[in-house]
Amino acid sequence: MGEENELSYFKSGLALGAGLGVVSGVLSALWYQRNRTIDADFVLENVKDAFLKEGPIEGSWIEFEKKPLRKFAIHSKTYNGGISRVEDGSLVQYAFVADAQTGTVIEVTRL
Repeated sequence: MGEENELSYFKSGLALGAGLGVVSGVLSALWYQRNRTIDADFVLENVKDAFLKEGPIEGSWIEFEKKPLRKFAIHSKTYNGGISRVEDGSLVQYAFVADAQTGTVIEVTRL
């Protein structure tokens, strides 16, 4: 009877450990999906590709530091960057703000 009791405790502990492992794995995956960000170089390449569809560009830059942005009730982390190109014989610069989690360009401003 003592061996059956010890085996029962072992099975219960094993089930509890496996259950906790699965739960912590799922919670870790959800946390990672919520907090992951896209690489700044990838965001810059996407913006450059969009500008190249309209013509050649002279230069581009992006800040690798994510900055918080709040527009009304929306809070997000963003990258700031810029593109320069020649339009009608003069150099024109554009600044952009892109969401760090999705890579979506939020705002483009001609300077």
